[in-house]
Amino acid sequence: MNALIRRTTLAVLSLTAMATSFAHADGLPAGVVASVNGTQITQAQLDRAVAQSGAGANPNVIQAIKQQLIARELFRQQAAKNPTYDKLPAVQQAAKEAHDAAVTQAWLKDNIKPSPVTDEQVKARYDAIVSSLGDKEYKARVIQVGDDVTATQVITQLKQGTDFAKLAQQYSTAPNKARGGELDWVSFKVPVEEGKLQNLPLPLAREIVVLQPGAISANPVEVGNQRYIVKVDAVRPTQVPAYDSVKPAIKQALETAELERATVQLVGGLLKTAKVVQ
Repeated sequence: MNALIRRTTLAVLSLTAMATSFAHADGLPAGVVASVNGTQITQAQLDRAVAQSGAGANPNVIQAIKQQLIARELFRQQAAKNPTYDKLPAVQQAAKEAHDAAVTQAWLKDNIKPSPVTDEQVKARYDAIVSSLGDKEYKARVIQVGDDVTATQVITQLKQGTDFAKLAQQYSTAPNKARGGELDWVSFKVPVEEGKLQNLPLPLAREIVVLQPGAISANPVEVGNQRYIVKVDAVRPTQVPAYDSVKPAIKQALETAELERATVQLVGGLLKTAKVVQ
């Protein structure tokens, strides 16, 4: 799947809340998880997408990826309505099996209209991040699992001396499992406050700030229906990067967020006229 489709369909993970607007039916054929204007999305397709995501097979992930497949099919159908995309050089040069993806990419370029990100927005975001930082920053690892039994099993193995990174690769359902559960450096004021935690859940941030370097959670941290085992690798005084050094990364993050917003808006419009059954 090409890069633009990857970026835009990832945005559809935030559309799971819209799932309630879809029609629900018990009459879908066996092996079919959804229908988009009569085109079926099969269980095999969903299983393959979940496996390719590397994010684990917990119910929230499966539901989110199913909405992603629905959005991709909506995009494909819209693109197929305009035969001019077949004449584009990029489409004609695509391998046969990549034809639909190339057509969809061309359609997305024409129909997703993110607003440009200004230097003022980038600087404002930088200032907001700096103002939210605390005196210390933390380098942590997490193992995310979906049930208490697995969490207890992981903690037992940790107490027996099993390597944390190895267990993260084996058990975690988080995308960072391949990195041994490693998180980026994070910093926040203490006591921690909701909304000022660099996108970490509040219970997870609370656990990180109380653990000493090298320490591991004695008990799993509950966040919704997920359980987290936390290890803090290191703590150091907060290092605030110069604006110019992080400006490109902040701009890219804002552009990604704007692309996601525009994609969600586009999918929302398509859903108003589409017949989606799942």
